[in-house]
Amino acid sequence: MSDASSHDAPVPDLAQGIAVDALADGAMLAGRVGEEPVLLARRGDEFLAIGAQCSHYHGPLAEGLLVGDTVRCPWHHACFSLRTGEALRAPALAPVDCWSTAVRDGKVVVLGKRTAPSTQRAIPSAGLPRNVVIVGGGAAGFAAAEMLRRMRYQGSIVMLSDDEAAPVDRPNLSKDYLAGNASEDWIPLREDGYYAEQGIDLRLKTAADRIDVGARELVLADGSRLGYDRLLLATGAQAVRLPIPGMDLPHVHTLRSLADSRAIIARAAAARRAVVMGASFIGLEVAASLRARGLEVHVVAPEQRPMERVLGPEMGDFVRRLHVEHGVVFHLGDTASAIDATQVVLKSGTRLPAELVVVGVGVRPRLALAEQAGLAVDRGVVVDACLQTSAPGVFAAGDIARWPDPHSGAAIRVEHWVVAQRQGQTAALNMLGGQERFDAVPFFWSQHYDVSINVVGHAEQWDEIAIEGDIAARACTLRYKQAGRVLAVASIWRDIESLKAEVAMEQAAASR
Repeated sequence: MSDASSHDAPVPDLAQGIAVDALADGAMLAGRVGEEPVLLARRGDEFLAIGAQCSHYHGPLAEGLLVGDTVRCPWHHACFSLRTGEALRAPALAPVDCWSTAVRDGKVVVLGKRTAPSTQRAIPSAGLPRNVVIVGGGAAGFAAAEMLRRMRYQGSIVMLSDDEAAPVDRPNLSKDYLAGNASEDWIPLREDGYYAEQGIDLRLKTAADRIDVGARELVLADGSRLGYDRLLLATGAQAVRLPIPGMDLPHVHTLRSLADSRAIIARAAAARRAVVMGASFIGLEVAASLRARGLEVHVVAPEQRPMERVLGPEMGDFVRRLHVEHGVVFHLGDTASAIDATQVVLKSGTRLPAELVVVGVGVRPRLALAEQAGLAVDRGVVVDACLQTSAPGVFAAGDIARWPDPHSGAAIRVEHWVVAQRQGQTAALNMLGGQERFDAVPFFWSQHYDVSINVVGHAEQWDEIAIEGDIAARACTLRYKQAGRVLAVASIWRDIESLKAEVAMEQAAASR
């Protein structure tokens, strides 16, 4: 997940201190206090120390990027305050430890841990909503609930989810968990007792039927009514199902939930051959995970190159070669016409034996609730810069939200986990009376075997791809440009370049 770097050098004991001159202004150092990893950073004559590992996937923060008095994780672009340890940006949601420092006899020494405030953000002292209802138990919904409590909001929070499982780390469902490299303990975003401890009324297997905007009430599927002062729609997306015979057979799956991933794992245990429909990120991550389990995998997709529409031809060719090297067989320029108990029949006439079929041909935003309520909808729920919909007190975040993106200059909707989390956080602040514009640069990552592809920005079309480095050598940066302006940057094993590209996009948007 990270750039190659040497870990052979001795780790300095920061409790014993290091020479002040050994750490330049604007530099960071990974050290330890006892057995605990600690990051030491210098800002002018000030020395700041926090836990050295990202609270998301334990990325090495010392290999990240210092931006002001924050540090950004090299792996998945989480951001932490160097002053408090707070996780300022998803995908990290938990803080890291914060340590006191002192300069003594020409050395900077890390002392004991100190208690830091849970948040640096302030909320209004008056006019707060009495109750907040969140529809959706995915990335945006959970991040919103967590942020509300982090902000010390004391009102009622009800989270409705039609899933049977509490909020989970969805990216892992197609990556390490599906591949068998991560236990199910990794998957829940919080332990079982978290919701009761935080006073979050999480109602699983509960569906909302409609919104009564005038009465500020949500009508549930059982006919009961739930009032709200603020409502967050975070209904997410649902997997597209192919309109072909055989989609309902027991060995045919889509992947969206923990139950879906469990079902695929159970079927894979007794299968030898799998067919994956779709050469999207999800489809190819599933293909890689099933190969890790030893299955023969065939991928069927209508395009001539996997992921060309999102990453361009050069990266598409690389991804295809990578999967071929790992034994995946592609059937590109083809689609399925039918599935039966033992095989998938393609329109070309090819018959592919399969005991397991996974359909990963995309998702559709779940807009029915918003449409029924009469909210403005345009290929997504239309929101303003603060993520409020056309109805007062109703916000939207995540896969359903179409927002004015200051970086591309267009209204966009994306289906990225980190974007959904960050929108949930921003929506939470604004439901409490804030006026924070959602201006985060879109970010996502995709894992294929031992290769992670990071993408910052959003480019639906481009007229130039500037390639730096060597894609085949798995060390490259690709800049997607329109009229000379960089809209998105993809990278492999160039974490610092990816972080710097993110900062550059933020600065460019701020200057416009």
